[in-house]
Amino acid sequence: MGKLILVRHGKSIWNIENIFTGWTDVDIAEEGIEEAKIAGQLIRDHHLSIDICFSSFLKRAIKTATIILEISDLMYIDFIKSWKLNERCYGDWQGRNKDEVKREIGEELFWKVRRGFKTLPPNLSIHDERHPKFDAKYNKVSIGDLPRSESLEQTKQRTVQYFFEAIVPELVKGKTVLISAHGNSLRALIGYIENIASSEMPKVEVQTGVLNIYEFDENMSLKEQYQLKQTSVLKT
Repeated sequence: MGKLILVRHGKSIWNIENIFTGWTDVDIAEEGIEEAKIAGQLIRDHHLSIDICFSSFLKRAIKTATIILEISDLMYIDFIKSWKLNERCYGDWQGRNKDEVKREIGEELFWKVRRGFKTLPPNLSIHDERHPKFDAKYNKVSIGDLPRSESLEQTKQRTVQYFFEAIVPELVKGKTVLISAHGNSLRALIGYIENIASSEMPKVEVQTGVLNIYEFDENMSLKEQYQLKQTSVLKT
């Protein structure tokens, strides 16, 4: 019945510069625009008729979705945005070069935070201008819900909660749903959908511009999963 298409936003400016981004609202890069166009072409060429689109509040995900819908001639469909699909909040690391952070804290702790499940980066100060309470996008969000940093586990909690709040009801109706989001919010969601153990989550990678497709039956049991890429269709 329902079909879910997950796509990570095209490369952002800070992806290319190797900077921790998190909730920082940086723009998509030219390379990312091309990746989004490819994803749109895949949807068009494989005749995937999307019924509704979701993205985070961050422009790199919103622009990726917009490009995809334009290329696939689906700009008329409903497009819903939620902060619960935002990237993982990297706290005080946001805006810092990843290699510099790794040299500063050591490789073991760096990878425990970056690829682990429970370990948090350092918190943002409540007074730090990077705190989301200072961003008008989140004026309607309770300050208690705004993160100062997040583990992947915490990212999974909010993402899966939103999945059941807003997305599952559409899938149950048999709709095809596109989600344009981020490396970690999609890793978290994939971990839930595929029932991946937390110890195995470091191995989960989500490539930019690749369509990750999940098909469900009427009971929301997973029937099939596969990827669409520029040059081939890979089924699992």
